[in-house]
Amino acid sequence: MAVPIVQLRCGVKNDAWGKKGKESLSARLWAQTPGNGPIDENQTYSEMWMGTYPSNPSYVLSNGELLSDYIKNNPQVVGDAVMKRWGAEIPFLPKILSFSSALSLQLHPDKELAEKLHHKDPKRFGDSNHKPEIAVALSKFELFVGWKPLNDIQALFELPALKRFTPSESQFNDQTLKLICKALLEASPDTVNETVKELQKIPTEQFGPYPYIPSILDRLSAQHSEFDNGNLVAALLMNYMIIGPGDAVCVPADSVHAYLSGDIVECMARSDNVLNVGFCPRADRDSVDLFTQALTFKPHSSQEAELPRKTSDKGLSGRTVEYAPPMSEFNVLATSLALDETETHKAILGPSLMIVTEGSGKMEAHGATTALDEGQVFFVGQGISLEFSTPTSMTIYRAYAE
Repeated sequence: MAVPIVQLRCGVKNDAWGKKGKESLSARLWAQTPGNGPIDENQTYSEMWMGTYPSNPSYVLSNGELLSDYIKNNPQVVGDAVMKRWGAEIPFLPKILSFSSALSLQLHPDKELAEKLHHKDPKRFGDSNHKPEIAVALSKFELFVGWKPLNDIQALFELPALKRFTPSESQFNDQTLKLICKALLEASPDTVNETVKELQKIPTEQFGPYPYIPSILDRLSAQHSEFDNGNLVAALLMNYMIIGPGDAVCVPADSVHAYLSGDIVECMARSDNVLNVGFCPRADRDSVDLFTQALTFKPHSSQEAELPRKTSDKGLSGRTVEYAPPMSEFNVLATSLALDETETHKAILGPSLMIVTEGSGKMEAHGATTALDEGQVFFVGQGISLEFSTPTSMTIYRAYAE
């Protein structure tokens, strides 16, 4: 009989946009697990992955077995409903991300496009799944996500510096927006630079509800050069948001986004497919035609991008909130306990991955007590209730499927 709860050792990534050394929350959490670390203060740490995705898999800490093998050998741990739909697998991929500069301007293809891309180029697109995602802030989190309202974009593109990018159509609709986005992405480096300089000379009040545009262009140009097409797309077309700890956004498949700074819990369908068109070297960019064909127009305001949290019925003491995106592969629970508080998670009928992001305490489950510390990650099999307590404080995030 398999042990239904196992502690994991997870992998970390070192993308250039990550935070350096101990400044990176993903590094600090990753380094708490025996066998990981020490943290190199000269290295950037961008992402800690939890789960079974083959390019950065998790291992059972006690014996070094791949988590994917543990699940295949003990399929009962995922539950009947998950088994029927996805097989002996975790259908979601949680991560801790830490970024000091914008990661690439990107979208994740929907299932139909992902299947085509994977068939055509399996090395570049390693799976055939879509990748809708949510991001929950663990610190101040700056991001670009989705599109500004159409009327606001139309008003911006009446500025003389931007008229060259507007098609001569009488109607201004989402198709017009797609053509403008394509024109901005295809503009020559000199045109991008020239346009940015023209926009920075304009008084901020002429940008209507978006007076930040000149300063954000300055910041993006300093990070990614004044010739990067992503500067214009992000600053002019996309929602720029700043959210605080516990706030969240939802990014559907085929929705444009670029995360700028902060630390987050991210959870997505189990995929690593991405199309990049900005904030990265030109050699790493994908086809503008493919990108703009795939684009959808959700969300179309910052309010539409927000993912509200609600008190979850999985927590029996009311100290657990839930982030429930419209896609069906996963939900995310967040449990925050203060001095001497307790919480019980009732049994979930599917697999879950759990990380302690702050503090320490203990967990009682299946007749055993486990000490919990910041950075620890656990796989929890289906059908098990968990009792949490802390003498000080503790925060736990838990992604699950049912």
